[in-house]
Amino acid sequence: MFGPMNVTRAALPVLRAQRSGLVVTISSTAGLAGGEFLSAYAASKFGVEGWAESLALEVAPFGIRSMIVEPGFFRAELLTPESTSYAESTIGDYAERTAQTVTAWKGINGLQGGDPAKLADALIQLAELDEPPLRFAAGADAVGVFETRGKALQLQADAHRELSSNLALSDA
Repeated sequence: MFGPMNVTRAALPVLRAQRSGLVVTISSTAGLAGGEFLSAYAASKFGVEGWAESLALEVAPFGIRSMIVEPGFFRAELLTPESTSYAESTIGDYAERTAQTVTAWKGINGLQGGDPAKLADALIQLAELDEPPLRFAAGADAVGVFETRGKALQLQADAHRELSSNLALSDA
């Protein structure tokens, strides 16, 4: 989370002075929907999401545009043994599910559906737009996460709409 903030903080004086620019923040679909054994990763991505969304509103008056990129699974080196290590399970209650999760993650290494070169081309296209999207679902799997999250939020809002809507102070 601090990397994107520090880089953006360094670039903003130039962008403000020229009254234009685009801040592209790479997040993850884990910033929209948490997952089992992803709590620390998802927390950092949720933090990036809130920061980038708020930043977009703060810098828009200076002609600075913002875009949050939400990649799904791309065939990058993220899951290779050289770049990913898994902590030893130290809590017995989680041991079996942890082992299953590690096996699953190792099993998709090299099988991710997203092409990083195509993502780079897509980002160039979006950066050239006068109005790039605030969020870009990068990959068909990311579109699915967007859709599922949107539906889930709507269901949650509807589930207790009356209770939620009746929490105002009474005029007494």
